[in-house]
Parts: sequence; C-alpha cells; structure tokens
Amino acid sequence: MADEFNLTPNQMDALREIGNVGAGNSATALSQIINRRIDMNVPKVALVPIESVPDLVGGPDTIVVGVFLRVYGKAPGNILFLLPQKSAFFLVDTLMGKTHGATDKLDFMDESALMEIGNILAGAYLNAFFTFTNISMLPSIPALAMDMAGAILNVVLVQLGQMGDTAMVIETEFLSEDDGINGHFFLVPDPGSLETIIKAVGVE
Repeated sequence: MADEFNLTPNQMDALREIGNVGAGNSATALSQIINRRIDMNVPKVALVPIESVPDLVGGPDTIVVGVFLRVYGKAPGNILFLLPQKSAFFLVDTLMGKTHGATDKLDFMDESALMEIGNILAGAYLNAFFTFTNISMLPSIPALAMDMAGAILNVVLVQLGQMGDTAMVIETEFLSEDDGINGHFFLVPDPGSLETIIKAVGVE
C-alpha cells in the first residue's frame, strides 16, 4: 500500500499543477456566481494519515458544512468542499440575496443551493483534470452535512479506510476579498487512482 505513495518531486509538482488549475477554475466559477472576488492559496499536495484530515480545517470539533461528491470514472475518488459554519451561512445569504447575518440555520432551499455550488465547483475542477490527463470523471449527486469536521470526515473516509490508512489529499483554501467566505476543497483520489493519474500526466 505505502509503495503506491512514493511519489517523486516531479510527480508531486504535476499533481499540484492539476490542483492549481482545477482550483482556479472552481474559484472563478464561485466568483461569478456570488459576484465577489475569490482568491485561493496554492494547493497543497500531501499524504496524510486519514485521522489527521480534520486538523486541516480547524480540528475535529469544529462545526463545518461539508458537501461531498463521489467521483466515478477511470480514476475514482472523493471530492469534499468544507466550509466553516459561519462561511456557509454567509454564502447562503449571498446566494439568496439576503442581508448578511440573516441565515443562522440551513433550510432545504439553503442546502440545495450549497449542494449546487458543490456540484459546480466539482465540475470545474474535474474539467481541469480532464484537460491535463484526458481522464474523464463524473461526479455523483452531492450530499451535504452540517456537523463536527471529525464526524463528516469519518463518513467520507470510512470508505477510504478500507483501502488504506493514508489519504492522498490535494487541498486548496478559498478566501473571499471581504473575508466572509473561506473554505477548503479536497480531492482525495482512491489509492489505485493515483497510479492512473500519474501515468496519464506522463511524469516519470
């Protein structure tokens, strides 16, 4: 299992570059929808023990809204968009044209809007992936949960846990110009998919 994860610096760079273009597409899509600038940090590509993923978003007890999609195709994996609760409410206010601070819990419409955002971001990301690798991947219908980061990630990572205890994570942080929205976008390829992706990129 561990052998699959011995990536060369060039391979890590290639994954980072895919992440960069994918996240760039996603940030642009989000900016257009909410009509405010969204910046993103350079994606981090990391091999992390599955149990330490919640630490990337402020710790396992942090309440977050997670939009989760399974990715199907030749390189299956998972996409996860995690927003702190406050950012999720702010995003809903922006999407729904409400005064900021109006949303303090999510109703069905709010959840649908956030899932649609997850859908659009995942689509933008996977398009970039296709450009680089020619691997066509389709996202599932998104699922949404508001809970502690640890609990959400457990649900997502349980299926990965059957494949190994290390997750390959391409993580990007989004930030809006007025600081109202920040979030983390994760692409977690299944262990076998990594090989397919690296081969497709053609980096030795």
